[in-house]
Parts: sequence; C-alpha cells; structure tokens
Amino acid sequence: MRLVTYTPATGPADRLGAQVDDLVHDLAALARHAGAELPGDLLSFVRAGGAARETAARLLAGDPTDRPAGSVHRLEDVTLHAPLRPGKVIGVGLNYVEHVAESSRSLDTDKELPPRPVLFSKPATAVTGPGQPILHNGDLTAQLDWECELAVVIGRTAFRVTEEEAYDHIFGYSIVNDISARDQRRSGQWFFSKGQDSYAPFGPAVVTADEVPDPMALDLELRVNGVTKQKSNTRHMLFPIARLIADISSGVTLEPGDVIATGSPSGVGAGMVPPEFLVPGDTVEATVELIGTLSNPVVDAR
Repeated sequence: MRLVTYTPATGPADRLGAQVDDLVHDLAALARHAGAELPGDLLSFVRAGGAARETAARLLAGDPTDRPAGSVHRLEDVTLHAPLRPGKVIGVGLNYVEHVAESSRSLDTDKELPPRPVLFSKPATAVTGPGQPILHNGDLTAQLDWECELAVVIGRTAFRVTEEEAYDHIFGYSIVNDISARDQRRSGQWFFSKGQDSYAPFGPAVVTADEVPDPMALDLELRVNGVTKQKSNTRHMLFPIARLIADISSGVTLEPGDVIATGSPSGVGAGMVPPEFLVPGDTVEATVELIGTLSNPVVDAR
C-alpha cells in the first residue's frame, strides 16, 4: 500500500488515505461504510499493526463501485502533508563511501571510513511535508544544503534486535531530504545545523514494506531547479538497513512511527567545485525508486 496524509478540497483536514494510481481513498471512510474500524491517521495505523493493514488491504480490494460518497479523491485535488510526525528522526551521516570522501574534502570530516554508523537526531519540529517550504534564514546560514535519503519507518518496537530480526520491525519506506545549514555546526555537533524548522522534508507517501522487494537496490536522485545533483543507489550504503537498525536499537528503543534517514550519497552542495547552496526561489526534488518524488520550494524566512 501507498499511504498518504492529505486534506481534500473540502472536508476535514489530515486524513489517512491510500493512493492507488491517481486516486486517494479515505481509509477510515471505507471502513465505516463496511462496518469495520480503522484509525484516521497514519501514526495510529502504524501502531495498530498487521490487523489494520489486513483490513485496509481487504477494503481496497473490494468492489470499486461500492465506495461511499466523498471517500475517493483525485490526487490532483488533494493537498499532501508529511505522512506522520515521528517520535524520533534518526539521521545517519557518512553512509555512502563517495560521500565520506567528499565530506572529508569539504566539511573537515575524517577521511577514513567510519567503523560504526555515525548518528544524529532531528526534532519532530523539523519535519515538513511535500510542497511545503524549506526555510532559508539568511541571518543564520549562507550554506543551506540538500541530501536525498531513503527513510525507514519503524512498525514494531525494536530494542536490541539482531540484523536478522531487523526487517521484521519495518513498517515501510519513504523519503527524507536531510537539509543542513553547513555553517551552523557547533564544535562539531550537528543538531542545530540539521534540526531547524523545515530541515526534514518527509514524504510524499509511506510505501509498506511488502511493496518494496529490495530496499537495498533502489535508485536515488536529487535535482535543484531541474538539474541533477545526486544520483546513486541504496546498494552503495556503507552500513545497510539491517545493520543500522541493529546498531541503533542496541542502546535506543525504536518505536512505531520512528524514522531512520539512512544517509546521503555524494553530490551535496558543499562538495561541489565551487560549492553550491540553496537560495530562496530554488526548488528541490528528491526521488527514490518505488517511493516517488518529494518536492519543496526554498523561501526567504528572514
């Protein structure tokens, strides 16, 4: 399933929908019509586990002519939002070999490959949705940068899980654009650099794990104003998804709805010669195979 959080042209905001081709189906409305129950938001849906997914799949497989009025919308007629507000967004730095090399040249990071995943966090207030602005505050940064990343959405509580168990704890996949103010690292710490409001565009959908046969073989691409800046594949991760989940959960409990941004390939603005950074008026598009494209404008926030 391809799950979205949306607002229809008329009606209540922030509905849970399943996107099928160019249509968005209101899952709670379908459930009521069938005498069943489903949560009305994606985070609650994730927490509800397999029973909710099975109910939703059954409803979507039903007679397409038997839909209550107002429960099906054309995609072009709705506004998509961030799929959910995660409890935690855990970022992974330096997780592609070529990005390690470019970061050592441009960001003074270690040129040696890290022996363990490099982790940081973004607050939930950094999350913003598709089409929503990335805030460029010129009083705080002149080096606003992009990073296209596959996002892993946790579906089951994970603590001290092994790599072999890791995939059992994944609900699905999405996209995070890991926005960074490169000139706001503080004594090497990244929280303010990466955690400001709007610095975690997320979406446009969460695709359930059963729809992604091999998340370690997905093409990624990022464009600024239509020009390709990043192009790679998740198979080039230094630490694969199972290793990331095992490493993080060795000391931090991962809960349903938490998001792991699995790292960025090379091609970030700071690594360009000369460096390139986002400015108001730019549009950034991050694409991950099977997930879609997450597009955001950059606006002046001073």
